[in-house]
Amino acid sequence: MNASNLKKSSETDWARVDAMTDDEIDTSDIPELDQEFFASAETRTPKDKRSVVLSVDTEVFEWFEKQGPDARDRMNAALRLYAEAHRR
Repeated sequence: MNASNLKKSSETDWARVDAMTDDEIDTSDIPELDQEFFASAETRTPKDKRSVVLSVDTEVFEWFEKQGPDARDRMNAALRLYAEAHRR
């Protein structure tokens, strides 16, 4: 993903997606997670954290807050996934 990809509008009909019930979502191409998966799963926790002051767009922060408690932890997890995906 590059910066120009981030500026493109999504062609997804998000209103239709939001209106879907769980039963209407096709998950047939997603394998079930069985006991074997969980037996080999690892918990990844950071060794240490650094406190920083960071400006975030209001609507971005509000979205994370609406997802439930621990918005800052979820923001950190999203940043970690992004960093790991782009680490060279």
